[in-house]
Amino acid sequence: MCLRGPPGPNSPGSLVSLADLRSALADGVPAGASSEDSVRRQWWAALATLQEDFLLPMQPLKGLWLAAPLPALYEPVLLQQLQGWVWAPRELADLLTSSAPLLGGAGSSPTGGAGASGFQRLPLEPADGTDPLLLVMTPRLQVALCLDGPPEGRRLIARFDPEALSKALNLIHGRLLASDPGASTALRTALEELGPLRSEEQLGVRFWPRVGERLAAIAPSLTLQPLVHGGKGRDRSPTDIPREVSSELALLEALTHEVRTPLATIRTLIRSLLRRGDLPPLVRGRLEQIDGECSEQIDRFGLIFLAAELQRQPGNDQPLGQNDLARTDLSQVLLQQQELWKRQLARRGLELELLVPAGLSPVLSDPARLETMLGGLIDRFSRSLPAGSQVSVSLLPAGSRLKLQLSSEGHRPEEPVLDGEGDQRELVGPVLSWNPATGSLQLSRQATQRLFHRLGGRLTERSGSGLTVFFPVC
Repeated sequence: MCLRGPPGPNSPGSLVSLADLRSALADGVPAGASSEDSVRRQWWAALATLQEDFLLPMQPLKGLWLAAPLPALYEPVLLQQLQGWVWAPRELADLLTSSAPLLGGAGSSPTGGAGASGFQRLPLEPADGTDPLLLVMTPRLQVALCLDGPPEGRRLIARFDPEALSKALNLIHGRLLASDPGASTALRTALEELGPLRSEEQLGVRFWPRVGERLAAIAPSLTLQPLVHGGKGRDRSPTDIPREVSSELALLEALTHEVRTPLATIRTLIRSLLRRGDLPPLVRGRLEQIDGECSEQIDRFGLIFLAAELQRQPGNDQPLGQNDLARTDLSQVLLQQQELWKRQLARRGLELELLVPAGLSPVLSDPARLETMLGGLIDRFSRSLPAGSQVSVSLLPAGSRLKLQLSSEGHRPEEPVLDGEGDQRELVGPVLSWNPATGSLQLSRQATQRLFHRLGGRLTERSGSGLTVFFPVC
């Protein structure tokens, strides 16, 4: 199987978009029916399967890879062995020096081949979209992965067939020929150096069962569901916020995505080990602790991603429409999350007290996203508490609303009030705040209020009196 045909035609003045490339890869693939949360888990499982079950065993390895909008490969051995090109948001070029890496230990060259342990960074155009894309070419394995489809119709696409891959390479070559002739030459040279390309005919037959096994070990993560519905907001150019703020938000979205991806893979591996019945109790306990830490950080960075995404949307201060909210038993949500929160707080030497009287009215909200937000709120409230403190969570009626209150007998250190009235944190960018005493980086009070407002709640936070969220009853 040879994939090194001549480049396809490229009309003068036109630039092949990565959206065109994804459409070409999707040709003939059945329509999807997945949510954003589901398809992202599929993406992580596919990345882990490709790298750990297929590429790493092929040692020694040579080849190349192309990805967008961020590096998709994360195994250090592969980053050292394979030559890479990454289409990244232009905002990253504004915020990073030309030689700054997008991954730890992976230096990038702005103009030429990346060499060992690196990749060349290419500019992402507005028409490219933000759905992830990865092509890997080695003498014995060639594959293209991407996400595609409208909201609630998302799909993971994996192509191993030479026809689809040849078409993809021709489109990429045409794109580079028009935008970066040097990169085009480097890519063609790298392909020629690979020699004849061969691939196992039954590669897809082996690939999908392994992806399914990994998916079975990944618990659903609530924080990865977008707060903005309709699918158009994500790629809309922000025109109502300063360009430097937009750049900061784009970088923040990129970094939180890159943090969550390897954490999800680590969690998948941990849970596959926990299924074994021969683990010593000490090892099992440590693995469960690592699993809990990974889940907590995935949720935490997921909230930061959602806050940055929401900040970039027009009308971000408006609550979700009635069609997006539902009658939610807030009492049940709290009781269901009680054990999880106890374990999370116990890792920092804190205790949880939950007071939820029976017979409370339901509220109008989104239960899945509300669970995520409440977990983030408890994390935000407890981060500056000393070990031995008790976090008290109570839900009580307050007229036509329910009042959710977080308080503690633990004493917070006195600090300058820098993140708005009554808040003891320093603002870092448009959605984050930093606690100088603890080194904790969290959502700012304004970002937290905005997220709760989208879910029908109203957050108040005052120094010394805890946190309170009011929800209108149905």
